Amino acid sequence: MRLSIGDIAPATTLKTIRGEHLTVPDTSGRLVHMQFRRFAGCPVCNFHLLSLARRREDLEAAGIREVILFHSSHNEMLKYQAQLPFDCVADPTKQHYRRFGVETSGLAVLHPRVFWSGLRWVLTTGRFYNKAENGILGLPADFLIDWRGHVVAVKYGLHADDHWDADELLSLASDLCRGGGAGANQGSPTP
Repeated sequence: MRLSIGDIAPATTLKTIRGEHLTVPDTSGRLVHMQFRRFAGCPVCNFHLLSLARRREDLEAAGIREVILFHSSHNEMLKYQAQLPFDCVADPTKQHYRRFGVETSGLAVLHPRVFWSGLRWVLTTGRFYNKAENGILGLPADFLIDWRGHVVAVKYGLHADDHWDADELLSLASDLCRGGGAGANQGSPTP
């Protein structure tokens, strides 16, 4: 079942690939940007996370904590996500994916943006994956969760490169701070 704005996100205790424990919601008052990505070596996902890592200071200044899940094993994630400055979590059984209504689709890799983002990752890093745990048809999903556990914005991606970028995320956080509420689309295609 998909979550909507205003729903209470499932209370979640997670263990990062660095062995740290965290809970969602974050009771320290920060917003949690909970991202569900695809497999650990996904070039599209990794290019996206590289762009977010470059904006880390902006995200932290806006009070946003990044929590990123992959449907891959701990060992596979260490190959690709160990250098990220975010909380990264392995969910190879997709337990949390099911709890948050994150799905798969045969259309996940058929959008032109998917090819372009993947190519940019390969050209930037020279890396390509050789294992796609749980397949290549996973869809991304983004949730912005407040300190009380309320989903204040949500996006279920329609293809592998359909997610919030840093500017969209910062705009959502800014709207919340101004009291305007967040009303992110729920799976609408982005240009």
